[in-house]
Amino acid sequence: MPLARTYAIALNGVDGNVVEVEADIAAGLPAFSLIGLPDAALGESRKRVTSAAMNAGCPLTPRKLTVNLSPASLRKQGSAFDLAIAVAALAAAGDLSAESAAAAVHLGELGLDGRVRPVPGILPAVIAARAAGFARVLVPAANAEEAALVDGVEVVAVTSLRHAAIHHGSDLEPVDVVPVGAAVVGAPATDPATVRAHPEPDIADVAGNDEAIEALVVAAAGGHHLAMIGPPGAGKTMLATRLPGLLPDLTDEQAIEVTCIRSLTDAGIAGRGSTGDPSSSPRGLIRRPPFESPHHTASAAAIVGGGTTRIVPGAIVRATHGVLFLDEAAEFPPSVLDSLRQPLESGTITIHRATGTATFPARFQLVLASNPCPCGRYGSPDEECTCTPIARRRYLARLSGPLLDRVDIRLAVRRIGLAALRIRSDPEASPAPTTGTASALLRERVVIARATAAARLAGTDWTRNADVSGAWLRTGALRLPRATVGALDRALDRGAITMRGYDRTLRLAWTMADLDGASTPTGHHIGAALFLRRGAA
Repeated sequence: MPLARTYAIALNGVDGNVVEVEADIAAGLPAFSLIGLPDAALGESRKRVTSAAMNAGCPLTPRKLTVNLSPASLRKQGSAFDLAIAVAALAAAGDLSAESAAAAVHLGELGLDGRVRPVPGILPAVIAARAAGFARVLVPAANAEEAALVDGVEVVAVTSLRHAAIHHGSDLEPVDVVPVGAAVVGAPATDPATVRAHPEPDIADVAGNDEAIEALVVAAAGGHHLAMIGPPGAGKTMLATRLPGLLPDLTDEQAIEVTCIRSLTDAGIAGRGSTGDPSSSPRGLIRRPPFESPHHTASAAAIVGGGTTRIVPGAIVRATHGVLFLDEAAEFPPSVLDSLRQPLESGTITIHRATGTATFPARFQLVLASNPCPCGRYGSPDEECTCTPIARRRYLARLSGPLLDRVDIRLAVRRIGLAALRIRSDPEASPAPTTGTASALLRERVVIARATAAARLAGTDWTRNADVSGAWLRTGALRLPRATVGALDRALDRGAITMRGYDRTLRLAWTMADLDGASTPTGHHIGAALFLRRGAA
């Protein structure tokens, strides 16, 4: 058969498009042409496929071979098309069953020795294949556990091109090869149904700062953004790193989305962790909220995402359904901080580059931490600030008004005193596991409050208070009496808060009511929410 076809998946962000890989053999001088808008990495697949087929014992045809990637108008990137190209070429030459090859999707990069190497993005690619109606997917052996997370698809793990050819009916003798990225012999097996990160730091480690801990609970219960302003050593970083421990486990839908995003990064390739240890990469669904803390020298592309060839997700995408912590936020370039404004509102980010456009989810919880001035001593009772008033204003002005207006809680964090430290260090005075300050105990409050909000918002598109439309709260069935929101109305009338701030304060009040078990917010909740809204102003 001079013409054969199979299928692969082209990823655009976390979405996948089915690509038909056609191979045609014609009379003429030996040649291998690849058409269909491939990028540079994919264009090099001709040499990889030729050498891999030769070393796998199933050489390509010596005649003129043309491979087309359809639709031709869709840009194809990366090396994950290698296996599909090789299988289509072998099927066109009659070396394997063309019917079997045409009924499956093939994903994987080929090494020169014929082995199939793991590629990023397997999970979203297999999900796209299932959505397109395919029942069988051939993937690298190192990606098999990740691909098996998708129900309703037969996942065939192949170690080499020869292995794939035999699966499709080629008359070849099996040859054992060591899979690329195989797990270390004797390493403990990982449950493919769920993967938890390293043990999260516990909030019981925090000494004092009870107001800050309660503010963290409010932020976790409603999904509210948080800004902390305070001198060095006040515990801002310690508090922020313990926020993920207060968040509930991800739902199935969220876990799949987070795992798809992780799959698109190098650290997410099964069998190849960030340390280079084949067993160090997690396999399975990520059930705990992610935590991203980029350095203040990170560029806008590192935070938002981008790339010169393949568009890769940035920190805000990797923090989806988790926490994005910007320590020393005032040290970030203002342009980088302001790039967060649109994702904070929409929950998505669309990245436009010359090579194409990609849309990623970006529904994260933002936590900002900053010193009050360049020297960090402003407001300290025992240290003298050496910064001029204009220097202090310029420093905090790097956190622009439009960005801070999107932050629900603004918290002033102070250094703890000796009394709080001694109480924390005395196990009899403060037994952490029973005081209700441990992360597991506070998480129970958060879970109950979120369940209350979800029940109230049943039938809408929202599940958390932070996501609710302000107009719906002001004019819908949950509209509060004028006497209850009197303080908030006066603050808006004086210009102390914006209309966006008004809505965000209402959301905060509902979260605080949920934590208290109240059916609706009271004037006390409105006042407390207004204080949290303007606490560090």
